[in-house]
Amino acid sequence: MNTQDTIIALSTPPGSGAIGVIRLSGPDAIRLTNDVFAGKDLEKQASHTLHFGLIKDGDQLIDEVVAGLFVAPKSYTKENVVEISCHGSNYIIQQIINLLISKGARAAKPGEFTLRAFLNGAFDLSQAEAVADLIASNSKASHDVAMQQMRGGFANELKGLREQLIHFASMIELELDFAEEDVEFANRDQLRNLVTKINYVLQRLISSFELGNVIKNGVPIVIAGKPNVGKSTLLNALLNEERAIVSDIAGTTRDTIEDELNIGGIVFRFIDTAGIRDTADIIEALGVERTLEKMKQAKLIIYMADASQTVAELEEQVRGLVKLEIPYLILLNKVDLLAAEQRSAFAALGVVFISARDKVGIDELKITLLEQVNLHHINTSETLVTNIRHVEALKQTENALQRVLENVDNPVTSDFLAMDIKQALHYLGEITGTVTTDDLLENIFTKFCIGK
Repeated sequence: MNTQDTIIALSTPPGSGAIGVIRLSGPDAIRLTNDVFAGKDLEKQASHTLHFGLIKDGDQLIDEVVAGLFVAPKSYTKENVVEISCHGSNYIIQQIINLLISKGARAAKPGEFTLRAFLNGAFDLSQAEAVADLIASNSKASHDVAMQQMRGGFANELKGLREQLIHFASMIELELDFAEEDVEFANRDQLRNLVTKINYVLQRLISSFELGNVIKNGVPIVIAGKPNVGKSTLLNALLNEERAIVSDIAGTTRDTIEDELNIGGIVFRFIDTAGIRDTADIIEALGVERTLEKMKQAKLIIYMADASQTVAELEEQVRGLVKLEIPYLILLNKVDLLAAEQRSAFAALGVVFISARDKVGIDELKITLLEQVNLHHINTSETLVTNIRHVEALKQTENALQRVLENVDNPVTSDFLAMDIKQALHYLGEITGTVTTDDLLENIFTKFCIGK
């Protein structure tokens, strides 16, 4: 992996805008920019300074720009970095990038700036991944969790666990050097207590993934119910736009329709589904099958009924919901059609009354949703695992340490203990990047946007 060349990319989103920011990083970043910059001699300027000048290709003027200098190691990548702010014309941006490539720079790969920051020790791998999460954050909660991880909250917790394990691993390795003397440098009771304590922390981190994943990717909420009860109308009312087709014809929605809404700093992913009923229509039947699958994956099910259904019918439908063992909320739509005594009978079932068409009760529903998922009170300063790669490594670590406990209780030779502790250290190291492979790094950083 060559980190000695100088890379270049557009760091602002592509498309026309007021400005575009072109980033270079590498040993020749300042020199290459200086070669095409008409203004101060950039190679003689201090770090963290801005300089107005012209970008010229020979005698041809391309643009007026501001060049920001970050001299190694005081930069994001710990290399020489230049950020050129130019006018946001696609033509100008491409002209500048092509000019600097012709001078010796290379087009950056996705995530290559952050990869270099990791390789140069600016932060560990879990913090690098948090950079991508921060860029993708679309709510206060996901922003706070990504920021906490990027600033090293997760990494510091793992570092403490790893250091304690390394101490015992070194003690056991020492025992192997004195195998003939049959001495014991690693106190087995202390090792048992340490592993038990670490496993407690690992279990807490692993169990936090369900919450962390929901915060990162949004709370999946399935809107389900019989055909024509107003599911698509509800989705449109929540989103305040005509997202789903609404019709009086039963079975209009034949596939799932998804969209997101930020409520109280939490992203909810609403999934409008086909109405649940027996049907001879093959396409509609597939839609019903997908509805049932989505319901099994939901964090919460909004089950809709309307005023045409009896209390007994709704009770029967709720019994089917209970079997899924997934939290649910019952909405009764078209409340304007209910008589007072009917409303009282339905209220005994704990339903939420709305009129999706007239947008009555929608604000109350949003408040109820926040209360149901109970995420608005979470402490995002605590360590939450949001990455499937991390949780898998934590599970592997836990398995290795469980073998250590079994071997301590059923005495085995030190080399078996050492092997399992090394396995645990290996999996913890995969999270922070102490243990890496080129394939792993490529898999992680190619998911970044180019220019980051």
